[in-house]
Amino acid sequence: MIATIVYDNRFNANEWFGIIGLCMGLFFMIKLPSRFPRKIAILFFLCGLTFGTLADHYIGTTPKSLYDTGNTSDFDLTDVPSLLMYGPFSYLFFYIYDFIKIKTNFIPIYILFWSLASSLFEWLGGIAGLFHYNNGYWIGISFMIYLLVHSIWIIFYHIIYQHEKTLKV
Repeated sequence: MIATIVYDNRFNANEWFGIIGLCMGLFFMIKLPSRFPRKIAILFFLCGLTFGTLADHYIGTTPKSLYDTGNTSDFDLTDVPSLLMYGPFSYLFFYIYDFIKIKTNFIPIYILFWSLASSLFEWLGGIAGLFHYNNGYWIGISFMIYLLVHSIWIIFYHIIYQHEKTLKV
């Protein structure tokens, strides 16, 4: 059995970072004009939630935990807001992509922008004590993961909308 690493035992900046990030994301989701049918909006929200949760638990668990989230190396209730904030983040990714109607040759720039923004957000989370890197992991690896994930999201977006067009014919 692997011993739990305790980074902090107080409710402080890392919990507030997750709560504020989640609230800000939900605020924008609610305040922005509706852009997608409800089922697709939920799908785009769940896309971020699923990818974020899978990454946090796959990369951040044994046998070689590359990073920890929150106060300890174990998952606890205070980690929930930080996981949930991935949902509004992905929704905004899809919302802006759909809103500005990115041309094919500018998609790599869009992916690069969001990967840099994601890395910046993660870096701020690290300053707040939300992320703790282990075993040689560093934010550059996260940046590469973001490039991959955001590329998959663009493909997913086009699959969803191709499917929607097919159903409406």
